[in-house]
Amino acid sequence: MFAYITRRISTALLILFGSTYLTYNLAAASGDPLAAWRESTDPKKESIIAELIATYQLDVPAPARYFLWIKNIFGFITGKADFGFTVEGRVPVINMISDAIPITLRLVTAATLLAIVLGITFGVISAIRQYSRLDYSLTFLSFFLFSLPIFWVAVMLKEYMAIQFNAFLVNPKLDLWVNLATSAILAFIITGFVGGSRRKVQITWAVTFVTLAVLLGLASLTQWFRFPGLGIFGVAILGALTSIGLTSVLAGLGNKKALWSGLAAVGVGAAFYYPFGILVNESGNYSLLVGMALLMLSVTFFIGYFFSKIDRGPVIRSAMLSGFFVSLFTVGDKFMQAWSQYYVLSDGKPIQTDGSYNLAMVTNDFWVINLDLLTHLILPTTALTLISFAGYLRYSRSSILEVLSMDYIRTARAKGMPEREVILRHALRNSMIPLTTLIAYDIAGIIGGAIITERVFGWRGMGSLANEAINTQDLNLLMGTFSISAFLAVMATLAADLIYSALDPRIRIRK
Repeated sequence: MFAYITRRISTALLILFGSTYLTYNLAAASGDPLAAWRESTDPKKESIIAELIATYQLDVPAPARYFLWIKNIFGFITGKADFGFTVEGRVPVINMISDAIPITLRLVTAATLLAIVLGITFGVISAIRQYSRLDYSLTFLSFFLFSLPIFWVAVMLKEYMAIQFNAFLVNPKLDLWVNLATSAILAFIITGFVGGSRRKVQITWAVTFVTLAVLLGLASLTQWFRFPGLGIFGVAILGALTSIGLTSVLAGLGNKKALWSGLAAVGVGAAFYYPFGILVNESGNYSLLVGMALLMLSVTFFIGYFFSKIDRGPVIRSAMLSGFFVSLFTVGDKFMQAWSQYYVLSDGKPIQTDGSYNLAMVTNDFWVINLDLLTHLILPTTALTLISFAGYLRYSRSSILEVLSMDYIRTARAKGMPEREVILRHALRNSMIPLTTLIAYDIAGIIGGAIITERVFGWRGMGSLANEAINTQDLNLLMGTFSISAFLAVMATLAADLIYSALDPRIRIRK
């Protein structure tokens, strides 16, 4: 294994050298960074041009200048890496990248993880329910989303999820026909996950439609959209429903130990509701949140361990995931309680369309500050998730269908193994092998940013820096962003190869 990793790292370094060398020389030959100054009428232009040539060593041929640039990059060994200075403003490139990376991580990480989790989940469901109403609906949705240009999706989200929704919040009351239409559409979507006879589907749709219509009517009458909240009972009910759903997928409702361990975890989470509200108040902090999350995971682990004697895995997973979601609902309730204050501070425009945070908002409230960050994330995250989700859904569906036709799957079924275990323990694990490379590249591409999305929503991340470098012919800035993205890409390839052997023991790495 050590020899294999050493070979792969050596190959990766050669690839990095070749890609950066070609990019540097091609970018240097694509234009003249001093063209604007050469056409300037400034009386000092000759001295300025001479200074820029000396500063950026433009009198050195590009192939030789590359080695001067890479010599400065190797300063990372001593902690003094130097990516040079930008042409405009003469700001250190490393400083601009350091400022852009956290913004890009905040923007793209959530979208990438959501797309992976939701895409693979719905892809597996679509494959299991092949040629059903749900499969046809998800297939249509995936092709539809995959065909949409990201800039159009972003503009539509700004119009309807931000501008129109902010206007709705001025007087948040749903008309009767809007209530009925919304309830009917949502009931149709939810019913798509239900199999069985036509009568069963119709009854499910009717019950879901009435329930949603009543809930939306109550939300409209109580102005819940302006003053939202769940309360301890809402957290407990949502937690219990989620726990039952998770248990049905992970272990089956026939596994009473898994069901009761999940519900017990929900009870513990509900018991933490009021202590959590007292400890994490307006002056809360991330360390306390992380500490309480670790405590909750530890408690729910022991709950699952206590309820199970043999085959503890599904029981413990059911308890821990139930505890995770009830904690998530509790945190969500705290954000809801801060919504009315945030609405006032945002001048009645809580869903923001530009930037990564509200520069004009002044507050020390921990929840309001983080709610501001989250509302700025809603639109770009949704746009990126929708496009990536479609690809993961199609890849995971085809991968699962291919695995389900294998001999070892038929053997597992012939031995009487429950279908749930066949899917989760055999099919899903092996279907992840072709998806591993795609996931690794997408995670590596997180730092690369999203140029179009960043421009539409006014975020200044790595994508915007790369676009600025190309437009201004700033070689140092371009190479700074490209070299980081290239490094992560080749490391993703190595990581994917190592994960292959972990997913499938039949794959062995040659020594």
